[in-house]
Amino acid sequence: MADAAPPSRQELVARAKDLAPLLSKHALWAEENRRLHDEVVEAMTDAGIFRMRVPVRYGGYESDTRTVSEVLAELARGDGSAGWTAAVWSISTWIAGFFPDPVQDEIFAAPGTRVCGILSPTALAVPVEGGVLVNGTWSFNSGALHSKWNMNAALLERPDGGKEPVMLALPMSDLEIVDDWHVAGLCGSGSVSTTARDVFVPQQRVLSMGPVLQERYSSESNAGSAIFRGPLLPTACATVTGMALGLAWAGRDAFFERLPGRGIAYTDYSSRREAPLTHLQTADAAMRVDEAEFHAFRAADLIDEKNTSGREWTVEERARVRVDMGRVCQLVKEAVDIYTTAGGASAMYSDVPVQRIERDVQAVNLHAIMHPHTNLELYGRILCDLAPNTHYL
Repeated sequence: MADAAPPSRQELVARAKDLAPLLSKHALWAEENRRLHDEVVEAMTDAGIFRMRVPVRYGGYESDTRTVSEVLAELARGDGSAGWTAAVWSISTWIAGFFPDPVQDEIFAAPGTRVCGILSPTALAVPVEGGVLVNGTWSFNSGALHSKWNMNAALLERPDGGKEPVMLALPMSDLEIVDDWHVAGLCGSGSVSTTARDVFVPQQRVLSMGPVLQERYSSESNAGSAIFRGPLLPTACATVTGMALGLAWAGRDAFFERLPGRGIAYTDYSSRREAPLTHLQTADAAMRVDEAEFHAFRAADLIDEKNTSGREWTVEERARVRVDMGRVCQLVKEAVDIYTTAGGASAMYSDVPVQRIERDVQAVNLHAIMHPHTNLELYGRILCDLAPNTHYL
């Protein structure tokens, strides 16, 4: 049963802030065990984090993009892996709302269902009677260890010999977990690989990506909902951008928490806080964080305005959301690097958060869709009146 009134943005952001100490407490455990602590997942569930993108008729909140962005930023402030995984769950849950209503009835039958997903079509789907037979492996499947459903992309064989990208709704119980998540950043996200071996997927759980990329979704019940009018890539990009911003806040918090009482070795400065070098470093980093906030929230606000007004998207606007995301990633990386450099050699210890934050930031910047230079090039092509070199707009 749906709540009479979903929580406000302020309430959800406050809940996320309240979770930060718990997330921070378990961050080192998550890194060492390569997955989120069960207590963290349960706490985020209890706080309603995973209901933000669930349709209201299933007890969800249908939160707007700015709300989701701010909530994810606060979660990443506590632990980057928790923030990243929550972002993936948010995007994948929202994508589940594209599917026909009977499929959604199946996915959201149990309260608190977590849905993860992969947009790269690295599996093959072969048509059979009543659906498709799927084989293949999806890497970087964040949140798979704590999910019940997987929204995965595949290439569907066509009668003419060609291949068409499709989205599949798969129960996690149909997939094999490959324990291969041995990495340097976002270690706690548990982004293992999953494999399908001759998995049958009913036709109603197969969506053609062509219509999806043109905002032609299959749900009748969600057609009147503002959040389910949004385009796939801009919405997904704005969502993970909030998480990236939270890492900048985390780096800033970690630096200033360690600042009091610390000097600068091999100098006369007994107080790092009094050194002009520290003033320059912290001011420089703070300005980069401010700029990152501008780009992150500009992207989120544009999506919400478009969803509410119904105004058509231009190609330049779509590309601008991606370049906003790329710029946030770049600025966050620069800011956190300043905080790390200013923190001294003791920041290398594994129990000092800033070194983990920096590795998480590096991992985010390496993601294909988030890479700053890739997104700058795309935006520049559009500004020069050239066609985009990707369908992922």
